[in-house]
Amino acid sequence: MNKKIKKIGVITGGGDCSGLNAVISAVTKTAINKYGLEVIGYLRGYSGLYTNDFIKLDLKAVSGIMHQGGTILKSSNKDNLFNYALKDPDGTVTYKDVSDVALKNMEEEGVDALVVLGGDGTLTSARDFARLGMTVIGIPKTIDNDLPATDVTFGYNTSLESITDALDKIHTTAYSHDRVMVVEVMGRNTGWLAIEGGLAGSADVILIPEIPYDLNKVAEKIKERDNFGKFFSIIVVSEGAKPIGGDVFVREIIEDSADSIRLGGLGALVTKQLQELVPSHEVRYTNLAYLQRGGVTSQFDRSLGIKFGVASVDLIMSGKNSRMVIYKDNKIQHVSLEEVVGSGAIGETSKGGNKQVDPNGDLVNACQAIGINFGN
Repeated sequence: MNKKIKKIGVITGGGDCSGLNAVISAVTKTAINKYGLEVIGYLRGYSGLYTNDFIKLDLKAVSGIMHQGGTILKSSNKDNLFNYALKDPDGTVTYKDVSDVALKNMEEEGVDALVVLGGDGTLTSARDFARLGMTVIGIPKTIDNDLPATDVTFGYNTSLESITDALDKIHTTAYSHDRVMVVEVMGRNTGWLAIEGGLAGSADVILIPEIPYDLNKVAEKIKERDNFGKFFSIIVVSEGAKPIGGDVFVREIIEDSADSIRLGGLGALVTKQLQELVPSHEVRYTNLAYLQRGGVTSQFDRSLGIKFGVASVDLIMSGKNSRMVIYKDNKIQHVSLEEVVGSGAIGETSKGGNKQVDPNGDLVNACQAIGINFGN
C-alpha cells in the first residue's frame, strides 16, 4: 500500500457520457471504504483545477448517482492548462502554461493523486501532470467505442440503447406514412454506433465511415423494398460517413477546442440528395445528436464504470503512476499513458482513433446476410 496517499482528486474532461457518475461513485467509495482516504472532485474539468473550484466527495455526495447520465462534476473540453487561453484587458487572448497554478492548488489542498476521466486531449494533460511529478491514473471515456487500447468503453452501451429505442419509434412513423427516414448518429470516424445501433434497430441501410457509399445504391435499395411491398425505409447515417471518392462533412471548426473538428449534418445532406433520387417518397431527417449522450446509464456501463473506478484507486495505492485503466480480454488491465497518449489508442481525434469496423468482419457480414445495405 502507498502510505503517502491521503487525498485523491477526480476530474472529468471532454464530452459527457453515461457511466461517468458510476466511476466517480466507485472511486469515492473505494478510496473511503477500502483505504480511508479523502476525495474531492474538481468542477468543469481542468478549469476547476486552475481556479481551485471543487467539491468534497464523500459517501453522501455520491449516494444515488450511479444511474445518472452525465457527470456531477460537470465537464469542459476547452481548458488545456499547458496552453491556457487568458484574456488580456484589451480583449486579446494569449496562451500560457499555467500548470504551475494547478500544482500549487493541489499542494495547498493536500491532493496527492489525480484520477482523470477523459479522451485523448484530457489524458494528454494527465500524462503531462505525471511528468511533473503528480501521481495520475487515467480512465478512457467515449461513446464511440473507437479506442483500440480497450475492448470497450463505458457510455457506448447506453448510447446503443438510446439509438435502438429511437429507431424503434421512428420505424412506426415511417411505416405509417410510407416515408424514407434518415437518422444521423454520432461516432466520428468510426461506425460502431451506426452499425450496432442500426442492426438492433432494424435499419435497411447503414452508412459508415469504413465503407464509402454511393447514394444511387441506396436509392436502388429503397426501390427494391417498394417492389417487395415495403413502402418505407430506415437509413442510419454515421456522422463520419463519406461518399465514394469524397470526404467527411465538417459542420464547423472550433479553434479553441482540443476537439476542433466538429462533424454533423451529413444526414441532412443525404436526405436532400435522396429526395431527388426517389421523388416518389417523402424523405425525412432526424439527428439524434446529444440524445445519444444522455439518459439513464445501462447495467453494463454501470458495472464497467465501477470496475474502472475501483481499479484506478487500487493502482494509486499500489504505487503505480501514469497508467490508464482498460478492459481487455474480459478483465481489467492497465497500460502506460506514455505509450497510448497521442497514438490514436485513446481516440486521438485528428487521426480518428484506430479501432475501425472491419468491412469484411462478422458484424458487416451479419448485416448483409439479413439484407442491410451499406451503399456499396
